[in-house]
Amino acid sequence: MSLAYVTLPGRGETDAFLRAAADHLAGRGLKVAGTVQTNSERACTHHCDMDVRVLPDGPVIRINQDLGPGSTGCRLDPGALEAAVAEVAPRLAGADILILNKFGKHEAEGRGFRTLIGEAIAEGIPVVIGVNALNLPAFLAFAEGCADPLSGDLAALDRWLSGLEALAAE
Repeated sequence: MSLAYVTLPGRGETDAFLRAAADHLAGRGLKVAGTVQTNSERACTHHCDMDVRVLPDGPVIRINQDLGPGSTGCRLDPGALEAAVAEVAPRLAGADILILNKFGKHEAEGRGFRTLIGEAIAEGIPVVIGVNALNLPAFLAFAEGCADPLSGDLAALDRWLSGLEALAAE
């Protein structure tokens, strides 16, 4: 299976790596589909705004809800997430790789990008996903032991993709 995941320590590190990876692979001439996330700090709160850019050329979709400064619940806007999924779906055709900002709670529960992940794998399109520690057990169960961990290193990503190409050529 051509599925890999990135789990980096530090707030925003996985997002930064996936943005760099998307730019790097597009610079190599690959057709990149998916989403990358940017978090913007907000004044007077510890919460940030979460925006995803649909690859390769937008749109940018805000995927969080403002629940107020004292909120502690999940701030993900499910409708906005599904809008992002709907934007990515037609871009999957002809893609060389699918990069997704996160395998989160919605994917763990069978929603979000989960169906597109399966479609990409079935089509032989490599998939790279950001996974935080909280969702890692659900992701590993979803992947059924067939996902490769990647470091936050573009050279490691290139080696992984080259390995997939070598396997396909055999």
